Amino acid sequence: MSSITASAPTASAASERVPAPRGRRAHSRRRHGFGFWAVAFAFLSVMAFATVPAPLYVVYQARDGFPTFTTTVVFAAYGVGVVVSLFLAGHLSDVHGRRPLVLVSIALELVAAVLFLLWSDVAGLLVARLVTGLGVGLLTATATAHLGELRVRATGSSASAQGASVAAGAVNLGGLSLGALVGGALAEFVPQPLVVPYVVFVVALAVAFVVVLAAPETVDRPAEPVRYRPQRMAAPEGQAGTFWAAGTAAFAALAVQGLFTSVAPTFLGTTFHVTDRLAAGATTFGVFAASAVSQIVFARLSQQRQIRLGLVLLVAGLVVLAGAAVLLQVAGFIGGGVVAGAGVGLLFRASIARAGSLVGPERRGGVLAATFLIAYAGLTVPVVAVGAALLVVPTLPVLLGYVVFVVVLALVAGVRLAARAE
Repeated sequence: MSSITASAPTASAASERVPAPRGRRAHSRRRHGFGFWAVAFAFLSVMAFATVPAPLYVVYQARDGFPTFTTTVVFAAYGVGVVVSLFLAGHLSDVHGRRPLVLVSIALELVAAVLFLLWSDVAGLLVARLVTGLGVGLLTATATAHLGELRVRATGSSASAQGASVAAGAVNLGGLSLGALVGGALAEFVPQPLVVPYVVFVVALAVAFVVVLAAPETVDRPAEPVRYRPQRMAAPEGQAGTFWAAGTAAFAALAVQGLFTSVAPTFLGTTFHVTDRLAAGATTFGVFAASAVSQIVFARLSQQRQIRLGLVLLVAGLVVLAGAAVLLQVAGFIGGGVVAGAGVGLLFRASIARAGSLVGPERRGGVLAATFLIAYAGLTVPVVAVGAALLVVPTLPVLLGYVVFVVVLALVAGVRLAARAE
């Protein structure tokens, strides 16, 4: 240590030296604060783009005449892309940095948007949805971790990570709700419904790419090269029960969302004879918006209370939805979906937060990626099963069977997770 720093500074020396560090700290905090909002906007844009096709599937189906099962296969291509991406690369931000992977994710979504515009038959839809899923899988765990780290550095307080967790969950599900509403509204009110929604998101994604370029990195890359390996599905040591309970609860939560981003418009059309594109988009919007809002409204509840309230809302909403389907009450179907969506938001957020709290920051990206991998399987596997069942079984029994499956799974996993929650 130099003699200057070791000795007591003079008034002159203090006036020269103190403002600089404060200025640098203030500049760093502003920069990280901007980075937080830049990554949040990118996260919102990517997740919104993921659900833009939801109200458009009926348009594609009417144009090309393919069955509902084809719709579920197209949707499943998205889920496959998410799962593959999470397995192969969802954890790489722990090594290569958060910002590069966010940028790659946005670039993949831009490629998908161009594919939707230039290659709109069934084969093109499959490829475009697969690429969309690859980008989303790359982003979810990365952006969730990045937002928390940026928020802590912007505020200088580790307590702000809780708020960042709420923001990440709200942006994730809020983006999914926004995309469905925008897609449905544009499809209903503007010409070329299979073109304009994607053009809008090309612009939004391009802006997101530019602003993320200015976001700070929050991960120090290792000095020595790290050997690549796919995402491990092993639970953190000594935390297997909590990890798998969190993953299964998140699986059940996204199984509800999968229903409303794939075949819900078909249920509305065939069971309730509602074919309006805006209505289809608004229904999906309502479910996902309720998921986002519930996370914000009940953010101050403990994890345990969030899980319990989430289970009550999810189960009650699905029971109302099923009853409305039997009684042919479209308002009950949509209302039940919204109530269930509120429960999904609480259960999903608490599951992800609990999984992320099992390890330190140096391993958080990998554990979150593993948890999202399990969760997004819930967005894919049950929906494909529904599509296959619809080939041979009427709509109503398939819907009721789906509801029973999700309710039982959510209750089993949620009760176990609540017992382990802080």
